[in-house]
Amino acid sequence: MSSKNRSWWGWGHVEDAVVGAERTALRDRVAGFLPGSELADHEPPPIEAFGVDAPRIAAPDSLGALASADVRDRLAHGHGQAFRDVARTLLADLPHVPDLVVRPESEDDVVRVLDWCSDARVAVIPFGGGTSVVGGVEPRVGDDYRGTVSLDLTRLDRVLEVDPTSRAARIQAGALGPDLEEQLRPSGHTLRFFPQSFEFSTLGGWLATRAGGHYATLLPHIDDLTSSMRVVTPAGVLETRRLPGSGAGPSPDRMLLGSEGSLGIITEAWMRLQHRPRWRAAASVGFAEFDDGVAAVRALSQSGLYPANCRLLDPVEAFINAGASSAVLVLGFESADHPVDASMERALELCRDHGGTLDEPAAYTDSAEQVARSGAADTWRSSFLRMPYQRDALAAHAMIVETFETACTWDRFDALRSAVDSAAQEAMRDVGAPGVVTCRFTHVYPDGPAPYFGIFAAGRWGDSVRQWDHIKAAVSDAIIANAGTITHHHAVGRDHRPWYDQQRPDLFATAFRAGKAALDPAGIMNPGVLLDP
Repeated sequence: MSSKNRSWWGWGHVEDAVVGAERTALRDRVAGFLPGSELADHEPPPIEAFGVDAPRIAAPDSLGALASADVRDRLAHGHGQAFRDVARTLLADLPHVPDLVVRPESEDDVVRVLDWCSDARVAVIPFGGGTSVVGGVEPRVGDDYRGTVSLDLTRLDRVLEVDPTSRAARIQAGALGPDLEEQLRPSGHTLRFFPQSFEFSTLGGWLATRAGGHYATLLPHIDDLTSSMRVVTPAGVLETRRLPGSGAGPSPDRMLLGSEGSLGIITEAWMRLQHRPRWRAAASVGFAEFDDGVAAVRALSQSGLYPANCRLLDPVEAFINAGASSAVLVLGFESADHPVDASMERALELCRDHGGTLDEPAAYTDSAEQVARSGAADTWRSSFLRMPYQRDALAAHAMIVETFETACTWDRFDALRSAVDSAAQEAMRDVGAPGVVTCRFTHVYPDGPAPYFGIFAAGRWGDSVRQWDHIKAAVSDAIIANAGTITHHHAVGRDHRPWYDQQRPDLFATAFRAGKAALDPAGIMNPGVLLDP
């Protein structure tokens, strides 16, 4: 466990916040490409400024030792980590705070909490690392509940069993990414799942939201790594059978993956492991035109090479986060079984066929403890890990810094990107927030990319949440209208519901409601996520 202190209002650790020279340089860089930005600094408000009401409910005596009514604890569990969460917290505007935070220490504790909440008409909001960026952990549940409980699973944090023969492990859902990997290390295994939130998110959160990891191709989603799950629902415990594959009817795992706490609480899962990689290769490929990079990435995605990293940054994204002057492809391979030199060389051939150039040769390593480093790719990787901290710092300067992600087929990408860019630019003009739109690919498939768009806009202090909500709505409309998905890996939560309802077939919604009614008869599980209360 880290000895650092988690921020109650923003991203990550207090000790890692952007301060001093780094903050000054960040502000100056923004002022350079967005002249006239407000950029006045604002400090987080004191806890007392939120005026949090006393809890409306009390835990029964049998659960009292697990429950917390501490105001700071409740505030920290009352929001996620989206821009609008951070901006509202900086304004001391968190109207939805759980009445209690409950930390179960066993599956039996989870059962007892759900029994109590079902009987008492108390809404239960599952909470892992609290990194939701779509309103998934915010207790916006309406007025039909006596109270809300944030059920924090982080005490269920152990790797319970490793099966080296089948290369799998049984892991409790509250395990944070670093702790999970540290427990797997002695056996020489890894889950090989590294989302940007890795340090602060949990296995259960990844499963509940169908999260996507860092790797761009070949098993990029947590779905691909899941063998079976154990879930506590208000109607009873549901455990799926551990199998490498099955054609026995609709998959119960598929129903539970991505259910976002609306059906029950994931307590543990058997996960497919991999041997820790030894051989790695990395390269940064420049493209004079972003479209040439898109063509190269499509060729790579359809080549069967399956690079571990295949992130294409448009020129604006590359300039802001990697200091490059053209589009950049961050390319990488890795293996625990064999050198990857040949795969990298063939990938670079494909890139050159589409106008790609290298400022420096690809980097290689055959050490399990070393990462191959390569120019702009290394610069971008460092920036990638600092992005959420920088977002918080810029939010305190009234900047709107946020992202939205989607996926589409290759034949639809050009139209979708154009529509998103136009919608964002028009929306920024509407709200008086001049800014830029960036685009990168986070994941690529043979049939399409997962574009990840970024907004850097000059907001107004006290009004930036309204400004962002307008921009977000315009972009979301454009995504749905142009055959994209409202979310590729960020989940639905409460913030994406209006567009998820448009994307989801009506008959499926009816079937899902019936499933929820069977598993959650009192309707207490994360109301408003995926379905109306």
